[in-house]
Formats: sequence, structure tokens, C-alpha cells
Amino acid sequence: QVQLVESGGGSVQAGGSLRLSCAVSGYTYSPRCLGWFRQGPGKEREGVASVYTGAGSTYYADSVKGRFTISQDNAKNTLFLQMNSLKPEDTAMYYCAAGDVPRSIWTVYWASHEWYNSWGQGTQVTVSS
Repeated sequence: QVQLVESGGGSVQAGGSLRLSCAVSGYTYSPRCLGWFRQGPGKEREGVASVYTGAGSTYYADSVKGRFTISQDNAKNTLFLQMNSLKPEDTAMYYCAAGDVPRSIWTVYWASHEWYNSWGQGTQVTVSS
């Protein structure tokens, strides 16, 4: 079972930046895909960004394109989410997730939480105006 531990959340003013980290461990074979999801108050969990680990391919939600960057440090088994130009609507609990679906599935369903089978506990991001 893959274990995921997020860190790096906090409170910032609009326009600020945060970098989230996710330590990935407990696997025999590296997860095929890693992603960041978020869930704001009263909202459904939504996909923010995802990476197919072998190819390095990435996808982003339209709402964060150009502001957020997902990256991985394979040597340190860590996933990152660099968040710039933060907005109040980015306020949410952010979760790291791991999945093992074929790339053809991931390409279509990368933002669907149902395709990820391991989750971290989350880290809170609060952006004030």
C-alpha cells in the first residue's frame, strides 16, 4: 500500500505563493500516476494537476494553468505542487493521490478521484484577499 504524506500548506495573501510537498513511500513498483486534488468548503473534490510518472506528462485544471506547476523528484520520492499567484478561490484542503491506471485511461480520467487508490491526509491552504 502506497503511503502519502503532504506538507507545505499554510495561510497566504492573494498573489502569494506556496509549495506543497508529498512524500511517497511503501510501494514495490512506482505508482504510474500521481496527482494533486483539492476540496473546498461545501465543494466536491476536484483534480488540480497530475503527472504520469514514467513519461513525465502532466495535466492541469483550467483554473490553475499558468499558475501551478506539478513536478516530481524521483530520487527523493517526492511530489511537488508549486502554487503562484494564489487566489482566494484556491482555498481548500489539498490532497496528494497515487494511482496505477494505464496511460490511456489516465489521459482521459486524470482528474477523476475514482481512479486513484491511495490518498494522503491533506494539507490546508488558505488564501485571504
